[in-house]
Amino acid sequence: MDFDFSSFQSIWDRDEKEEILKDKSQLLVDLKGEPGKNCGGFCKFCYFKKVDRSNITPFGCKNCTYQIGCDYCTYAVREMNGDFLPLPLAVQQVQSALFFQRYRKVNITGGGDISFYPDLIPLCEYISNMGLKIHLGYTSGKGFKDLDTGKALVDAGVEEVTFSVFSTDPRMRGEWLNDRNPRISLKCLQYFCEHCEVHCAIIVIPGVNDGEVLRRTLSDLVDWGAKGAILMRFANTTDQGLILKNAPVIEGITPHTVEEFKGIVREAHENFGEDIRITGTPLYDPVTKAPFAITYYEHILERLRDRIEAEATVITGRIAYHFLKKVFQDTPVNVVKVDKDIADLITAEDLKTVDLRELKDTVFIPPLALVHDRVAEEILNRDKGDRMIVRGVDKLTLDGEISGTLTEEEVLEFERRAFNELIEKINVFGKR
Repeated sequence: MDFDFSSFQSIWDRDEKEEILKDKSQLLVDLKGEPGKNCGGFCKFCYFKKVDRSNITPFGCKNCTYQIGCDYCTYAVREMNGDFLPLPLAVQQVQSALFFQRYRKVNITGGGDISFYPDLIPLCEYISNMGLKIHLGYTSGKGFKDLDTGKALVDAGVEEVTFSVFSTDPRMRGEWLNDRNPRISLKCLQYFCEHCEVHCAIIVIPGVNDGEVLRRTLSDLVDWGAKGAILMRFANTTDQGLILKNAPVIEGITPHTVEEFKGIVREAHENFGEDIRITGTPLYDPVTKAPFAITYYEHILERLRDRIEAEATVITGRIAYHFLKKVFQDTPVNVVKVDKDIADLITAEDLKTVDLRELKDTVFIPPLALVHDRVAEEILNRDKGDRMIVRGVDKLTLDGEISGTLTEEEVLEFERRAFNELIEKINVFGKR
């Protein structure tokens, strides 16, 4: 069923939604800043809380050239960005980007919590005066001093806000978000909901803010007028995504399984979906069926399979594995999984666990896998094989953060294009 954007009161028109699919809809202004330093202190569940920044070993990635290690896989994945940028440098980002391309929206984000950025209001005023829409990306509101701050930001042109909520219970926010003024944060959130398009993020921790607490939180967000809420599964182990030697984040917490979490998202949608768009990450979106919505449509899969002319192996993570197995069923392409939920967080250590006997002459690894190309080739040919190692397509599907603003047909079209691109690569590099 397609989602009705008229009832969503979206500020995006058709052309802008198409730009989203091409990742060109907005200008990203990165204010830098670091977790724990530029955010009022770590939240209890922050993934970066236990990261050791004194002994840094680069992972390697697709951005590396001849040498293992670049700014992304050495520093950016650890959110080692330095302090917030001064206002003149933030303005320069906007000016430089607009010189080369036309944008309609600016997404202000950073490694720290942007509610702590001291010049947030004047920055918004500058951007708004240029005729650009403003999206505050991922703030918890902990840095807002009073309700007047929220009002000033709306007056300065803020039209969209992504707000990390956790819970609408002030006591719980104070404890788990290290929020010194939780009632003020929530008042600002409520004001944003009344005057902006607000999408909320809720990291769901078993026995803490799930169950009845989550129902109360979603009920409050509906009453306040939030447009969307993405539920985010809490990760606490290396195989769930804590690859920075920082597991566990919280001792004694066993996160929901993937199926348990999917059930939580489904129940939230059934209870509140008529009033607020509910999605989940790493899965799923009850409206569009993402991720991998095409796996629900056999006629689409048949057309894709018919185009495959060569054999290859695709390495992926545990969540994508069953979807990809279905896509490539009865084709010359086999799918191999490693013990990591998210394929983009696969590292060299994961590749070392692959049974080389399962690999064909051409092997596709996730494009964003954190491993240098040369290292991947050495690991996957350690049996003295001569396999060709190729990176696949950056995005085969869409995460709930993106799919939650789209219709099912738009998600299906994105996935069709992505899989057609992957199949073209398979036909070029695979063995016939």
